[in-house]
Parts: sequence; C-alpha cells; structure tokens
Amino acid sequence: MNFTDQYHQILTSRRPMIDLRAPVEYSKGAFEGSISMPLMTDDERAQVGTCYKEQGQDAAIELGHQLVGGDVREQRVNAWLAELKQQSEPLIYCFRGGLRSQTVAGFLKDAGLDVELVTGGYKAMRRFLIDNLIAQLEQQQLIVVAGPTGSGKTRVLTQIKHHVDLEHFANHRGSAFGGNITPQPPQISFENAVAAEFLRQADQSPKAIFVEDEGRLIGRCALPLELLQAITKAPRVRLQETIEYRTQVILEDYVIQPAKAYEQLLGDEGRHAFAEQLLTALSKIVKRLGGDRYQRVQTMMKDALEAQYRDGNLNLHRDWIGELLVNYYDPMYAYQLSKKPSEQLFVGDSAAVVDWANNFLGR
Repeated sequence: MNFTDQYHQILTSRRPMIDLRAPVEYSKGAFEGSISMPLMTDDERAQVGTCYKEQGQDAAIELGHQLVGGDVREQRVNAWLAELKQQSEPLIYCFRGGLRSQTVAGFLKDAGLDVELVTGGYKAMRRFLIDNLIAQLEQQQLIVVAGPTGSGKTRVLTQIKHHVDLEHFANHRGSAFGGNITPQPPQISFENAVAAEFLRQADQSPKAIFVEDEGRLIGRCALPLELLQAITKAPRVRLQETIEYRTQVILEDYVIQPAKAYEQLLGDEGRHAFAEQLLTALSKIVKRLGGDRYQRVQTMMKDALEAQYRDGNLNLHRDWIGELLVNYYDPMYAYQLSKKPSEQLFVGDSAAVVDWANNFLGR
C-alpha cells in the first residue's frame, strides 16, 4: 500500500483525487480537483457510527463490510476503477487516511489497480493549507487594488501577473448585487481554494501578490481572519475612473452578463428570474437607502427591466446605476476610506494601474 504526504504538490497542481468521505462530509468542504465517490452513503455511515458507539470497533468494521459487500461493493469498485484509470497517478483519501481509504485501496488492489493514499487524509491536507496560508501572510507582501464601486477592480486584478482573485473562488462579486446564478461554495471549500492559490503564487517567488479590496464577507463566504487583517494593513493602488466608465462597468457586469447567464440556463424563464434577482438585491439595502430613495430606485429599475425585455433597450439601467453610485456607494466608499488609512502606492485609471503593477512585479 503506497502513501504520500506531498500535500504541496497535490494541492497546487489540482491533482485529481477521489474523496471517499460520505456525501455529507464532502458537502461541508472539499479540495479543488477532488471527486466525491464515497465508500459509504450517509445512511450507511450513520449505521456504522451507531454500531461503533454501542458495540465497538470490531462490530462496526464487520457491519461496514456487510453494508458494502456483494453487488454493492462490485458496483462501487467498478465506478472507482473507471474514474481512476483515467488518471496518470491514481490518488484516494478519506478523512484521516485510515480505515476507509485503506479498505478501498485493498478492494482496488484485488481488482488489479494500485493507488496512492494520502497520509493523514483530508484532515492533514486541510491543516497543511491553513498553516501555510497563515505563514505566507506573515512573510508575503500583499498589495490591494482599491477603488470605488464600478471602477473595475476585478478586471484590473486579473491583468496583473501575480494575483489572487478572491471573488472568483467565492463565486460572488462582493456586493448586494454580486450574486451569480450558480451557488457559492461551502465556506471550507472557499478557504481551501484560496489557500491553495496563495501557495501557487508563492511558488513563483513574487515581489508581491495583488488582491482586491474586500470586506469580511464576499456574499456569504467569510475571509479567513488572518487574510482580512493582512488586507486591512496592506498598501494600496487606487483606481480613478469617470462616473461614465463606472456606470458602463456596472451595466456590463451586473446586468448584461448575468441576464445572458440566466437565459442560457433557464430559457424564457430566465428573464423573470434575473429581474427578480436584481430587485431582491436592491431590497437588501433598503434600510441604508431609506424608504423614499429605495422606492425611487426600485421604480427606475423596474422601468429599465421592462425596456430591456420589451425592445432590448438597456439605457434606462444607467439611471438607477448612476443614482446608486453617486448617492449611495460613493459616500459609503469615502467613509470607509477615511476609516482605513493605509499607504497609497499609486493612483490612476485601469490601464495605468495595470502597467504600474506589472512594472513593479518586473513583468
């Protein structure tokens, strides 16, 4: 039986892995590149756990072999074989690298396939990622791409050689309007993916790693405390763009692109779903807007959605976007900026910031 503890290589390469944990365990958090193919279903795992508590380990093991035996075992072994034979370096793990993964490795060996097992399993790899993220944040220079809403921070960030796109891993743009049609990952999966990306970037020994200015939450994904503190203290480059430019960015990123995504996924129903999503997002900031302004913006938004789906006219969206930028987001940004004084390395428009950042990193 072959074991590996090369966690760094496994995680930074996104090496395909079979996760043998039960579905409920996988759903709470997993690694990029992992595929859920459990040894036991949630119900089977619960039965074995109850047996362990009441009758001990030997009885639990015996029950496990009964539950995953005969035709059930054959079906699962065939599924594992079909998946693992597509991989150049077959790799499996369970929670602690113990009985479940060793049992499956034995099944597979009997079927003619040798696989590697992760020493310490999921728990050890997760611990490795968290410990390394904390160590990197203590040693690695971060630079924050800052700017008011709509200035295109994510667009700029992704053009910089060394960066970590936190919103990409959270599957969310980071504001009340930032949700996507596809769900956000579990918190632990988000943390795992971010930590692994920091490892990949550090492997290139960059002068700095650029990140976007973020608060504690990106949608419902929370930044690890150490990362949030590092972002708060890090020096900044600040985007300055015209209100016209920012309005266009918001129109493209929060109206045009999502509307297409909803229609592609849901067909004709996508129009209604997108409109509902946009209006629901607005309702999330009703207390901050105040009742009168909320009603005014809501009317603008409804008129814009009606024009969009009646004759394809998107221009009315600029009205509510401009209203929110000037009278809501900009004052909030100015207030937050006054509360987070930090070193400012450069100020410019998108092209200038990208050029400065890549020159700083040494292209």
